[in-house]
Amino acid sequence: MDNEKYRLDDINIDKLNDEERKIVDKRIKNRVLTNATPVFIELVVGSLFGMVDMMMLGNIKGDMVGAASLSSVGITNQLVFLGLSLVQALCIGGTTMIARYLGAHEEDRMGDVVKHVIIMAVLFVGIPVVLLSQLLTVPVMKFVGATPEVLQYGQNYFKIICGGFIFQCINVSLFSALRGVQNTKAPMFINLIANAINVIGNYILIYGKLGVPALGATGAAISTITSQALASIMVIIYFIKFEDRLNVNFKKKFKFNPTTMSNLVKIGVPASLEQLALRGGLFLFIRLVTSLGTLTHAAHQICINILSLSFTTGQSLGISTSALVGHALGEKRPDRAKEYMMITKKIGFTISLFIGMLLFFFGKYAVALYTNEAAIIEMSGDVLKIIALVQPFQTVQLLTAGGLRGAGDTVFPLIATTIGILFIRTIVGYSFVYFFNMGLVGAWIGVVVDQLTRFFVIEKRSRGDEWLKVKIK
Repeated sequence: MDNEKYRLDDINIDKLNDEERKIVDKRIKNRVLTNATPVFIELVVGSLFGMVDMMMLGNIKGDMVGAASLSSVGITNQLVFLGLSLVQALCIGGTTMIARYLGAHEEDRMGDVVKHVIIMAVLFVGIPVVLLSQLLTVPVMKFVGATPEVLQYGQNYFKIICGGFIFQCINVSLFSALRGVQNTKAPMFINLIANAINVIGNYILIYGKLGVPALGATGAAISTITSQALASIMVIIYFIKFEDRLNVNFKKKFKFNPTTMSNLVKIGVPASLEQLALRGGLFLFIRLVTSLGTLTHAAHQICINILSLSFTTGQSLGISTSALVGHALGEKRPDRAKEYMMITKKIGFTISLFIGMLLFFFGKYAVALYTNEAAIIEMSGDVLKIIALVQPFQTVQLLTAGGLRGAGDTVFPLIATTIGILFIRTIVGYSFVYFFNMGLVGAWIGVVVDQLTRFFVIEKRSRGDEWLKVKIK
């Protein structure tokens, strides 16, 4: 059989027989994995480095110092993740437009999109986060739920991390643009280098090695923003020297483009509202967890850190699917866009089933690497068993939502997130904690119900064809 006639750029998938469909499915699977694998490696290694960072903080010697340091990371992340979520919402619009323009062979429009995203991210998100964190440090930390111990050991960490937030705005914006043209290797290598530098710096500055004084959580913060600044330098150099498809000329004067802004608003506003709903739900949830005490909050933060490894499957496949779906629709090939979605779901479900088994049977052993506190190990182990059961649904939901966003359909992910995390998770979590006295386990039952709710809403949308009809100018 002449397989060359089954080129993905030419065929109509809906008109293939069974034998031809197998050949094409294999090629689509290879394309998905080729695009997703660097993202997966980047996120997995980043998560592993993050886990090492948390282990270093959790093992700082001193009564409650380790637990308070872990909690300070969680408190700081509430503001940082809120800012990042808004930047990522802008980037969703940018990635979708870039992928569409790539598919439609309109590469000359890409550089304008990249500049709009960076400027909006820095001006409207980066600078406000920096000012808020530096001028209102204690009020913001208390509002999020910081205890006196966390305020004592975590104020410097909070101010330093948030003070360097603009570097993250630049990095996220430029990395998302590269992924829009299916360049996932450059972000992977840059992030791997930056994360390795961060871990080495953490070891030196947290514990006081090579003649440097032991700075604890403050040292971790210094190392983190240094690595982020280096990542910004590396990605800008990459754009200047190697990336010519995106047509970004940093020397050329920025000019406001109404069409670009219109597209970013159309896609980005629902995505931004989704992220606000997500952060609002997470804020209510973290308030619930912090009310259970510092040890419980530390256990929760360890679970989040370990689970970041499990999120990577859905995130990497979602990023890959987003770019591929956008590219296919730019070529006016909705049949291929839908096939990308279906193949990716099968891959994600299989991988996440295996991850769930690892979490269920070996989760407690991973927790023991973070802390020697028996109470924290027990609580975290129980939570990981619960969340292991929902891994396949969580992964498929994440990657399917990524595919919808790649098509420009950001409304249904907004609906699913609002219903799931802002209402379902909050109501169920508070009920199990306060009415059934189930502590941290009860709070995480709310997470499971939330994930299942979002899965069914997103899955129903993806089975139709309306998401394939979203227009971009």
